[in-house]
Amino acid sequence: MKLFSGKPLRLPRLRPYVPKKDDPAIFWFNQDRDDVVREVAKRVAEAHTSDRHRMELALNEVAFNESERLSKQRDDEAKESLGYWRGILRRVGRMTDADKRRTIENICTRMAGDVAGNFDPRVYAMAENLVPRLITAAMSPAQLPQEIMTPHTALKGLLSIEGPLDKLRHLSRKGALVFVPTHSSNLDSVVLGYALQRAKLPPVVYGAGKNLFTNPIISFFMHNLGAYRVDRRVKSVLYKQILKTYSTVMIERGYHSLFFPGGTRSRSNLVETKIKLGLAGTGVEAFSRNQANGTPRPVFFIPTTINYALCLEAETLIEDHLKEQGKARYIIDDDEFSRVDKWVAFFRKLTALESASIIRFGEPIDPFGNDVDDDGRSLTPRGDVVDPGTYVTRRGEASVDTVRDQAYTRGLGEVLVERFHAETVIMSTQLVAHILFRRLVRATPGADLFVRVRHRGDVSMPRDELVREVSDARDALLKLQEEGRVRVSPVLLTEPAEHIVERALAAFKGYHDRIAALDVGAEITAEDPTLLLYYQNRLVHYAEAIADEPNREAAQEIARMGRDR
Repeated sequence: MKLFSGKPLRLPRLRPYVPKKDDPAIFWFNQDRDDVVREVAKRVAEAHTSDRHRMELALNEVAFNESERLSKQRDDEAKESLGYWRGILRRVGRMTDADKRRTIENICTRMAGDVAGNFDPRVYAMAENLVPRLITAAMSPAQLPQEIMTPHTALKGLLSIEGPLDKLRHLSRKGALVFVPTHSSNLDSVVLGYALQRAKLPPVVYGAGKNLFTNPIISFFMHNLGAYRVDRRVKSVLYKQILKTYSTVMIERGYHSLFFPGGTRSRSNLVETKIKLGLAGTGVEAFSRNQANGTPRPVFFIPTTINYALCLEAETLIEDHLKEQGKARYIIDDDEFSRVDKWVAFFRKLTALESASIIRFGEPIDPFGNDVDDDGRSLTPRGDVVDPGTYVTRRGEASVDTVRDQAYTRGLGEVLVERFHAETVIMSTQLVAHILFRRLVRATPGADLFVRVRHRGDVSMPRDELVREVSDARDALLKLQEEGRVRVSPVLLTEPAEHIVERALAAFKGYHDRIAALDVGAEITAEDPTLLLYYQNRLVHYAEAIADEPNREAAQEIARMGRDR
């Protein structure tokens, strides 16, 4: 019987690597993997075998869901496994308690083994040298010789990394780091993984859709660089608990981790305001379990923002968002077909943009939303040191309490959302798009969003007014940055407004199928309100704070639009 299909991946012939004492914990993972799988399977199985009713319910639920899924797939996996699951459905009522227990334990073991990743330090070293060259070859072939001679040089101006890097490197040796980034593009994992390498931060484990493992090249690297497989087609409770328990056990054991709390890419490009708490909860549970087991290993959450001047999938994402929001009100014209098949053109376009992508690592927080100092000690809002272990201790005993930890996770989620907004880096394209879209809102009083996005090329703005409003809004953003409420890119910080406008208009021209804003000399036209909406959405949270009096009403409406979405 085979629960899951998939051919094993083979590692090319590389010299054996013997982990060193100071290597990150993940370098030792393959020696720990079998024990991790056993522990994950054991915990989930025990949670469902405490009594006859729970066992029967668990078996019926997983067998029914898997039978339904596989009967629709009609692929090799279905041929191998459908009969097994249907057999459970037929037999579960006649099974003895011992048979039910063994069956659940077997299912959990196979599921955990299918989820668990691998890590090979040799592949990590290979990727560290290869990835910058591959990205450079795609972005700027002329700079490839320079990249080969001096790694990372060609990409330094393209990808900026900000944040308390020395502090994070220090804390990585004290506890488990859990990176929680915003999510805008399918490039996020690649860009963030490269940023971690360049910042000399340790590699992380992360969940990746199982469909990505079908590509032999991508699969090879992910399979050997800590990625664990997530099959989003599997809906059973047992499988979802395997995923959460795997994340918990990995963090417990000190493996640094990464997950996107927003779940999927932000279709609207709004900064996440609602996040999925399941995986965040695994960090809280891991801390509680370690405290209860007498292992005072800290867990540090790192709110991270990934910021792009251009987004590869912008057209597709905003179309998806509007279709979902507008239902019948959103009319798709025949010429509004988007595709994400221009990778080389996209990368080469980015080479003209200084700091085209900025990864910003925020200040670390503990599982309860407290700031931590340079030595990893938790701090109260007044700056006093507090022992985070007291949050999970009652009458002198630390314990795992699901209801309590869920409440802590909700509080942690609120803090993460606040940090996302404070650590968002506003790019020149986003600011110019916001000013133009704000003018469109002013010019269409009383219209709803789905009427406005059809005003293609109908609304223009005198160039000098656009420059002036960009300058005023930039100054307001700088004040917000001083208050710790947002960040601005180096271009916005140092360039005059005229150059900011020129940079943004040049970026909008030539990559996307449609041009967001058209430069016609003295006038700048809001050529494609849909794309302007996508890029300006990054400023929705700050719209009212950066508006002058003539634009106050339009800014309030933009802010309401963001809250409604």
